[in-house]
Amino acid sequence: MKNSLNNYIHNAKMELAKVIFPTKPQVKQAFIAVVAVVTFIVLFLALVDFIMSATVSAILS
Repeated sequence: MKNSLNNYIHNAKMELAKVIFPTKPQVKQAFIAVVAVVTFIVLFLALVDFIMSATVSAILS
């Protein structure tokens, strides 16, 4: 049991050493891209909602 735990910890450390963490500019660029895409999707869905609401209101009125 102790040997398998030591083996697991050793393998976890080896895998963690292979990880390439993003740099600060890469994180900033990804953050800006996510905010831009989310903003675009929000505006698009708001426009579609407005058009559908106006259409349904016009039909039911």
